[in-house]
Amino acid sequence: MASIEKLTGKAGTTYRITVYSGFDTQGNRIRHRQTYKPEPGMKPRQIEKAVQRAAMDFERSIEQGYVLDNRQTFAEYAAYVLDLKELSGAKVKTTDRYNALLCRINQAIGHMKLADIRPQHLNSFYKNLSEPGIRETGSIATAHIDLAAWMKANKKSRAGIAEAAGVAAATVSAAAQGKAIQEQKAEAIAKAMGKRLGEVFTVEHDMEPLSDRTILAYHRLISIVLAQAEKEMLVPYNAAAKATPPRAVKKPPNYFQPETVSEILNALETEPIKWQLITHLLLVTGCRRGEIMGLKWEKVDFKESRIKIDRALITSPSKGVYESTTKTSDVRYLKLPAETMSLMRKHKNAQLRLQLANGDQWINTGYVFTQDNGEHMNPDSVTSWLYEFSRRHGLPHINPHAFRHTVASVLLANGTDIVTVAAQLGHASASTTENFYAHIIEENKVKASQCIADVLLRKKA
Repeated sequence: MASIEKLTGKAGTTYRITVYSGFDTQGNRIRHRQTYKPEPGMKPRQIEKAVQRAAMDFERSIEQGYVLDNRQTFAEYAAYVLDLKELSGAKVKTTDRYNALLCRINQAIGHMKLADIRPQHLNSFYKNLSEPGIRETGSIATAHIDLAAWMKANKKSRAGIAEAAGVAAATVSAAAQGKAIQEQKAEAIAKAMGKRLGEVFTVEHDMEPLSDRTILAYHRLISIVLAQAEKEMLVPYNAAAKATPPRAVKKPPNYFQPETVSEILNALETEPIKWQLITHLLLVTGCRRGEIMGLKWEKVDFKESRIKIDRALITSPSKGVYESTTKTSDVRYLKLPAETMSLMRKHKNAQLRLQLANGDQWINTGYVFTQDNGEHMNPDSVTSWLYEFSRRHGLPHINPHAFRHTVASVLLANGTDIVTVAAQLGHASASTTENFYAHIIEENKVKASQCIADVLLRKKA
């Protein structure tokens, strides 16, 4: 049975828990110790229960044959877990995201020993993340001039400004849309324009708290680390599983109404064939933009009017643009309508003419969509072009993912089963589709109920 000793010192009151297990080779009893420190504000009765619980957990862990490693900090162990993730095949974009989140996590609990981490520590961290002014961006900047108009007047492209500034094209697009960006990125953009920061941007301190969704991302990473520690028997339980993170309210997916789709298709007729085809593919397949950019000619079956989706082009802060498997590593064959296949043939002929014009300067990558020299395209360029396209034609802002949501909504609204929709979109399972498009599915249930009533219960006039 565990023994508990109350210790009082300059650092406050702590409790030393001792458990004995067998004897060593010298005949001495093997002793295991763990220290428990109550959280500030706990009442005596709460402390008593918490200490007893900690003692029971510690004793159970010894009986099960493992000893808590009180020397390993969260930061040390988290680095080990991320290495495991990378070795097991985690995507670069995922590990980049984890490393970005880990910086702030380590500031809060990185110094703590694994066995000392309690749900209260995590709840305190989540509360801190929800406070105003917590964003790491510090100061934000919003353009007070029409950046799109300036770039047009000065014959500058978003991609060109982005390259000169050393920022993503999506950042330039966001600034041109009047969205706030980080001050240092705004300064780099202004410099690329040959201007001072204050001539282009208005700077103010970002007092917005982190969103519940972002806080949940921190929580999930902490849970991943502690779950591995529990699996390896370094801690008796996953403290994150007992913590209370915020609940993020799911926003309904944004999709186009039929009249908006008609406007988009009409406006496309005056655009270059390459961009007509890209937009068509987004609209009729529901593919992710990276999957469209990763499509190669060898995966286009003109005879069967279908494409094979098994690769994607990904952008990563650490790796730049690179080819990878799809998000779920799935392989899908998607049929294309005659209108899209006609555009595909026209685009192929246009690309062949471009290749001939470039001669030996052409880089044969095999991609369906390339830059003018044959190099692959950056998926961010799709987002940037669609923004410009919608602005030129007076259309609502077009996000590539909205096409994906539109495909899902059309299929579901017209009675396509959830498994088929999931396969079309490349979701890992039908449950993913069901969770994401729950509102549309619910609407369909209401329509189905009304249909049954109309057919079976209501008398015809």
